Amino acid sequence: MRRTNVVIADRHPVVLQGLSNVLSAAADFNIIASCSDTASCIQAIRNLAPDIAIVDPAMPELAALIVLSVNSENRSTHLVFFASSEDCGLLLDAPFACSIVLKDTEPEALVQSLRHIANGRCLLPMMSSGSIASQEQGANSDKIVTYLTDRERQIMRLVSEGLSNKEIGRRLGVSVGTIKVHLHNIFQKLEISNRTELAAIAIAQDDRASGGEH
Repeated sequence: MRRTNVVIADRHPVVLQGLSNVLSAAADFNIIASCSDTASCIQAIRNLAPDIAIVDPAMPELAALIVLSVNSENRSTHLVFFASSEDCGLLLDAPFACSIVLKDTEPEALVQSLRHIANGRCLLPMMSSGSIASQEQGANSDKIVTYLTDRERQIMRLVSEGLSNKEIGRRLGVSVGTIKVHLHNIFQKLEISNRTELAAIAIAQDDRASGGEH
């Protein structure tokens, strides 16, 4: 069985202990570091290269962690923000596709979500209208995405996998500037403003194409 290496980071010892207890009970997860501050989290990601880093979005100096994620030449760690619903708005402008799991998620659902993420998916909470990844946005995406070109759809899927502009450009054999132009056009066509919303639409498309199965 392949085990997913995980770094967990949260300001609150109770949350760290709770995450540790839940993941330790799942045979396919291996907690390799537990951090109570951003600096130790960054060091753990840099030195241990975990598959997943579960991070408290309200931790001080989180921007440094985001820069690390975006700019790391060999970035392989998928950032998962373990957030309250009130914190989700802070994550909308992240310059890369990340995953968000709500703190009120049931333990079994948390483990299942992390398994999907370990398999390369980006997950966002389905919440009320006006929130990220809303049901209404997902329902409208089928009609909207028909306006995208094949290359734009390709880029949208790569964004949903968490790839940076540099990584997408390398995958497609084009410059970072070209990817930025494509993203600008995609955002305009879909009337969205960031990669997180784009990833949500891509995931909604995939879910409907597969009949809701993962």
